[in-house]
Amino acid sequence: MADTAVTTPLRSPLSHAVDRMAAATRASGGTIRLAELPFLTQINVRLDPKGAAADAVGLALGLPLPIEPDTVVRAGELTALWLGPDEWLVVGPPGGQKDLESRIREAAGDEPVSVIDVSAQRTTLLVAGPRSRDLLAHGCSLDLHPRVFGPGRCAQTNLGRTQVVLVARDDPRAGFWVLVRSSFAGHLTDWLLDAAVEWTG
Repeated sequence: MADTAVTTPLRSPLSHAVDRMAAATRASGGTIRLAELPFLTQINVRLDPKGAAADAVGLALGLPLPIEPDTVVRAGELTALWLGPDEWLVVGPPGGQKDLESRIREAAGDEPVSVIDVSAQRTTLLVAGPRSRDLLAHGCSLDLHPRVFGPGRCAQTNLGRTQVVLVARDDPRAGFWVLVRSSFAGHLTDWLLDAAVEWTG
């Protein structure tokens, strides 16, 4: 029997704001760059950092899970964010959820581990450009100076009164990832666009 199911194209939480973000980026003359990075794979992992599973999972992923608070480890297309003493977020390209989940579970073996696909929970905003730190500082209480929050750092914080995970990318020119719950993504984007008026006119 033929498959007659209707497939609906995926729609990102910020698809309605793509043109506005692109217009703001152009208006800033490259000073600020705003864009959505939709559908990134996001896997929440909890395990004993001192147990055998931690090393095994790191080997399976090709990157060690970071053990220093608020740090990031990146290798190839995968990024691991430290969220707590026994909690990480592994971020990868779109569509990689099942593969990542199975690799982590198989590597952990019989060791206690929690592996949850949270890809649909959040979307990711890219905030880049020479004034990106200034823009984020308008609504974030963290000290974002490069000496304090430079490449390889992450934090769970508030931005524009919205809970986010903020990630400083490896190269300062690559800017920041702002991981935000899908239900708050529109509000945060409006806030960013409003705060960026200083550079977009």
